[in-house]
Amino acid sequence: MRAAGTTQALRIGTRASALALWQARHLESLVRALPGAPAVELVPITTTGDLRTDVPLWAIRGRAFFTKELDRALLERRIDIAVHSLKDLPTAMEPGLALTAILTREDPRDALISRSGASLSQLPRGARVGTSSLRRRAFLNRARADLALLELRGNVPTRLERLERDDYDAIILAAAGLKRLGLEHKITQHLSPDEFPPAVSQGAIGICTRADDRHSSEWLRPLEDPSTRLATTAERALLERIEGGCQVPLGALATATGGGIRLHAAVCALDGSQLLAASGDGEATEAGAVALGVRLATELIGKGAASLIDAERAVQGRAEAP
Repeated sequence: MRAAGTTQALRIGTRASALALWQARHLESLVRALPGAPAVELVPITTTGDLRTDVPLWAIRGRAFFTKELDRALLERRIDIAVHSLKDLPTAMEPGLALTAILTREDPRDALISRSGASLSQLPRGARVGTSSLRRRAFLNRARADLALLELRGNVPTRLERLERDDYDAIILAAAGLKRLGLEHKITQHLSPDEFPPAVSQGAIGICTRADDRHSSEWLRPLEDPSTRLATTAERALLERIEGGCQVPLGALATATGGGIRLHAAVCALDGSQLLAASGDGEATEAGAVALGVRLATELIGKGAASLIDAERAVQGRAEAP
């Protein structure tokens, strides 16, 4: 049992972007609302993904671009809690760390923001669309192969500024981030998850602690959203089985209800020429969620997903070569 009114402060590590700070402050407000809550301190930390804005994410070697520095700070006991956009968190946790709580998911869909107010189907041929995601590029190429897809890096306000100064005709961002920053009015069109499946765990916030830190964990467990945990567990199990990452053109979305879990996933060739999809249902338990994700991943691999992913990695390898 936690001691009410404990004076041991909780140090929350976070990236320093506007969206990351919103997420950390949201967690702070939830903790402070608990009876007998301790003091809370935010600790901004710069990550590789924040520093490397000169190249596309898919051209940077390795993974965990936005999380490994926070993981290190946790393990070194410089912070007690790390707040992540769950889509950025690798499926293989660092030894000694735990995904202690997952907060209620916001809208998981991708959103199109266009200068003219045109929807995706209404954009003129050759329209310049900005995105930093290979997944979004692949599904854009499938929907509109005539568009000019351009790299877009930076935080949400920076990306919107670049659109407004006519660097692009449209950009694609996560709807969740826009909503959390009070920018939902900027959205031109929400993209259908059936045709444009979002990144694994998009819209969910993951809270990590050291696995042996009972004090921090006891304050976080009441904040867990069970439905979001089940849905993202299924999606992350699928991603882990396929061995993908943010550089792989894979989209997936699970929804959990009291009666079960429904998962839809798709892998798309980078040029949009081939789409492999799978859908299924599972039991609304953690084991059922994992089994569902693994089963659909196995189905996608059987349909040829591995060769599509290998082709993407070959492209990435050529881009990384000096």
